[in-house]
Amino acid sequence: MVVGDATGTAAPFAAEDAERVLAAIDQEETIAFLRGLVRVPSVNPPGDVVDAIAFCEGPLRDGGFATKTVSLEPTKPSLIAEYGADDGPILCFNAHVDVVPTGEETAWVHPPFAADLVDGRVYGRGAGDDKASVTAQVMAALALARSGVPLRGRLVVNEVADEESSGTVGAKFIVDEGHVRPDFVIVGEQTLNRVCVGEKGTAGVEVTVTGRTAHGALPWEGANAIEGMARVVAALQRELWPILASRTHPYFHPSSGSVNLLSGGVKNNVVPDRCTAYVDRRLVPGEDPRETTAEIEVIARQAVAGMAGVDVSVLPAFEARPATMSDPASNLVQGMLEANRHLGLPTDLTGFSMASDGRFFAAAGYPTIIYGPGDPRLAHVPDEWVGVDEVLAATRAYALAALALIGPGR
Repeated sequence: MVVGDATGTAAPFAAEDAERVLAAIDQEETIAFLRGLVRVPSVNPPGDVVDAIAFCEGPLRDGGFATKTVSLEPTKPSLIAEYGADDGPILCFNAHVDVVPTGEETAWVHPPFAADLVDGRVYGRGAGDDKASVTAQVMAALALARSGVPLRGRLVVNEVADEESSGTVGAKFIVDEGHVRPDFVIVGEQTLNRVCVGEKGTAGVEVTVTGRTAHGALPWEGANAIEGMARVVAALQRELWPILASRTHPYFHPSSGSVNLLSGGVKNNVVPDRCTAYVDRRLVPGEDPRETTAEIEVIARQAVAGMAGVDVSVLPAFEARPATMSDPASNLVQGMLEANRHLGLPTDLTGFSMASDGRFFAAAGYPTIIYGPGDPRLAHVPDEWVGVDEVLAATRAYALAALALIGPGR
């Protein structure tokens, strides 16, 4: 899915406007905000983000933004804070305040919600994913307002719940109900402050092998579903994975598949009559998610064809979605690149390998990119951290991108 251009244009910002906006970013305030936000537990599940959203709303409301919260569930509100002209193009900053569980806390050197600041790094669950992006967006928005630079468009800061679960009661609700109707969307995620023109698609597939039980001492009397699944997995590795690796795209890692869940068996002395595997498929632009199930099914059926009493079924595990990509020449992409270029940050385009809330905006036709501080490899791990310099750089970049897209221009 290639998302088209938007209403409005990206204009090179005036140097004096950029200087005023950048001067309005308070470095100590920015890092203090990040540490304070990390100290607010917003673990999903259960996904209660009331306090985290309130933490974000307060400074924006006090800074002159019109703020409100909307929600499908009382404990999962999302923030909408607006500033600027009533007409003209609308730029939406979106990021999420919910975080994944900490796991075994003994694996952490730094307590998950202490927000320790050590050697230029802030540690904690959500420090990178995604509270660094939330911080950079909120602080960039405040700098725009404080600078006094007039905007020809409107900035919407949309910090949401539920991204780490499904996004259904967060960004999807926002988009479906029309609470935000933007011309440009910048979704904050860990991209190392590189401009991601889109994200991979997903097409999870459930493979179930069935057989026949028997006493474990008489295996020939049964049909072993686990052994059948072993053949399926080996066949996928041998036949499909190399094909996927050859499906490349200039901005994305190759297409991929991975067997991520496996369950089966009745008892340790019973031949298993059922085994189920979940295959995680990630798609590059140009791949049709509707074809992934059939592609796996052909290989799975061939793999167990010679096993008496064994059958296989292959079904979609959830609603698949294609990869998304905004036009690299669009105003949105070029506006973000202009900001990075001004700051000496990366100007090579790339794609986002994980899923993000950007998929909901892109599916609705809103031009969407993904951008933010932090390394995606540090997400969801013990001692998650983000660099202070990365967060400050992202704050500056968000602010300058807003100047390019909704600022006064030259």
